[in-house]
Amino acid sequence: MGFFNDVTKKAMEAASVASDKAKGAAEVAKLKLDIAKEEREIAKNCLEIGKWFVNDYEGEIPEGVKELVDAVNASKAKIAELEASKAEENEEAEAEEAAAGKPCPICGEVSDSKFCPHCGAPMGE
Repeated sequence: MGFFNDVTKKAMEAASVASDKAKGAAEVAKLKLDIAKEEREIAKNCLEIGKWFVNDYEGEIPEGVKELVDAVNASKAKIAELEASKAEENEEAEAEEAAAGKPCPICGEVSDSKFCPHCGAPMGE
């Protein structure tokens, strides 16, 4: 019986060591997650500071960030230009669609009638 007691004792010790290591690894993983969360919070806050500076700063822009602020303003102008182009494209597409009719919700065939001439499905309102 002494052999089985020794084996049981060694198995319990090994399980205890493994359990301690698993707890330690879990703690390290939790700490890493907490650190990453705080780093994301810092990045979010720095982003908000930058947005405030670019949008609301009233004084003279310091030389160190002048190029970056100019780049942001150029990007905003480009976005406004692209949004205007997108609106024009949408208007043109809607005008073409209205002239040609509506696509069938079932088969995609374009028609201006109440029922699809291809599959007979109702075209809707």
